[in-house]
Amino acid sequence: MGYYDQDYEKREPRSSRGRGRWFFSALIGAIIGALIMLFSLPALSRMNLLPYNAGVNEEDEVNEKGVNVRQTVAVDVTTDVTKAVDKASEAVVGVVNIQQSNFWNEEKSDAGTGSGVIYKKAGNRAFVVTNHHVIEGANQIEVSLSDGSRVPARLLGSDALTDLAVLEMSSEHVSKIAEFGDSDAVKPGEPVIAIGNPLGLQFSGSVTQGIISGTNRVIPQDLNGDGIADWQSEVIQTDAAINPGNSGGALINIAGKLIGINSMKIAEQAVEGIGLAIPVNLARPIIEDLEKYGEVRRPYMGVSLQSISEISGYHLRETLKLPKSIISGVAVLGVEPLSPAAQAGMREFDVIVALDGQEIRDVIDLRKHLYTKKEIGDEMEVTFYREGKKKTVTMKLAKETF
Repeated sequence: MGYYDQDYEKREPRSSRGRGRWFFSALIGAIIGALIMLFSLPALSRMNLLPYNAGVNEEDEVNEKGVNVRQTVAVDVTTDVTKAVDKASEAVVGVVNIQQSNFWNEEKSDAGTGSGVIYKKAGNRAFVVTNHHVIEGANQIEVSLSDGSRVPARLLGSDALTDLAVLEMSSEHVSKIAEFGDSDAVKPGEPVIAIGNPLGLQFSGSVTQGIISGTNRVIPQDLNGDGIADWQSEVIQTDAAINPGNSGGALINIAGKLIGINSMKIAEQAVEGIGLAIPVNLARPIIEDLEKYGEVRRPYMGVSLQSISEISGYHLRETLKLPKSIISGVAVLGVEPLSPAAQAGMREFDVIVALDGQEIRDVIDLRKHLYTKKEIGDEMEVTFYREGKKKTVTMKLAKETF
């Protein structure tokens, strides 16, 4: 009686050739099957015999063997944003400030580049709004259009207080103008788009997108560089990127309508994504005055002023003789002869505390009331202290060129 493997040593080992031939045959069969499927899928797809699209379309090229040799993929990227940009972008131009290098050298060069918005076309003329600081000091101004051509422009008028300027140019190459929107209707979180020329004309027509971060923001402005705020600009805040060169460009809403003129960017350490634009509703009357008169026609009192918060306690008591209860107001430091203030009987060292019954805390309050709530020829009630006594007069406002 022996074991089942007693003759194991005598048996010839099984050959591995059979397994190799089987593996090779299976591999060849798989490859052939895959090729058959590859060649037949497009045909089956065209015959709608598959539950999905195999990827062949009208633009595919198929060779004589039925192999798809080229495939074109077309993606429709039309969105509300692209529609808005298409509507407004051609109305946004570059504004080139050209200055003479020095008195002795007549050679002129580009001193700076900003942006502008074509807002009106009348016959052979077109009108562009930009920032005052973009064209300040220019000996010559050129406008760079969306097609890259540069045409001369003439400054009609500019206003440092609101940082706005209006240019006139030929309308020959102008095909689109910006449509004014309603800046009073914008809401925080609303999507907006900034269009301009950041860092110069090499990036002309750049588009950035963001949202309205805030409305009715107030930014103090020091116009004469003395370190004291002369004016407070009301602006729209956005997180759409606004860089040097964007100044004067367009801030548009999702409908492609102009709601603001980009004016400045706060760029402090640890502060990012704060762009500011002049609301178009505030800009429009300024634009109209600059276009029509070459200046902003503002009412005029004829006084030089200083906020009493900037005056020492000694002079408040001894010079102005103010009651201790008066802690805010505007001191009159001078009165121009024959001015509305002079005709109303106002004098040096009077302290204005109210206009038309509205409290006036400083020079900014006074200018804001005078320039935004009054017109040339209006009467205005002025409440003031003189020698410690409260008085009220009425003056008729005249025209001033700021």
